[in-house]
Amino acid sequence: MRSSVIVFPGSNCDRDISVALEKMQFKNQMVWHKDTVLPKSDLIVIPGGFSYGDYLRSGAIAGKSLIIDEVIKAANSGCLILGICNGFQILTETGLLKGTLLRNKNLKFINKDVNIKVTNNNTKFTSKYKANQILKINIAHNEGNYFTDRNHLDELCKDNLIAFKYCDEKGNINMESNPNGAIENIAGIYNPKKNILGMMPHPERMIDNLISNTDGADLFLSILN
Repeated sequence: MRSSVIVFPGSNCDRDISVALEKMQFKNQMVWHKDTVLPKSDLIVIPGGFSYGDYLRSGAIAGKSLIIDEVIKAANSGCLILGICNGFQILTETGLLKGTLLRNKNLKFINKDVNIKVTNNNTKFTSKYKANQILKINIAHNEGNYFTDRNHLDELCKDNLIAFKYCDEKGNINMESNPNGAIENIAGIYNPKKNILGMMPHPERMIDNLISNTDGADLFLSILN
């Protein structure tokens, strides 16, 4: 499969995701934010980091960059889009995903491993996971507090568009296991067609037992599958 990673000034996880994709046998290309043409891609990744220094608000400037018009066209044509951390924030800024990412509830940057539950394993991003499987994945963000209005929240629940929820090691979903205050412990969501996934945790950091674990590997293997 062919993948493209969008690179913005301030991105600091673009190389991480590139390494992960290539390890999983994707044919990956890096695409600069000022480019106006996307390589033919089966998967487009908007990586984590602090695009444009998070000026104005996280993802706001990146959401207006030249290449984003092409990402939106690809998304609307059915291409798989994965936004991780800042990438999730950018997806909400473009309107490809609804909702917004607010500052963490404690108003502090968080960098730690957390548990998340796979709440929908019937998608192209999660088919290799078991239903309700618990993963340990790293988070590193200042604005990870997902929020949306009640109508959209009802839609997310009704149409099974919540990808992951923060939980404890036993799978309990509660405020104690919620690191950032996200509504309903939401760690990731899909668009209605389920070809777009935005998530705050970093699966690309969990693909090697030598440095972490391999809980993120099945996300990429699901896409390949």
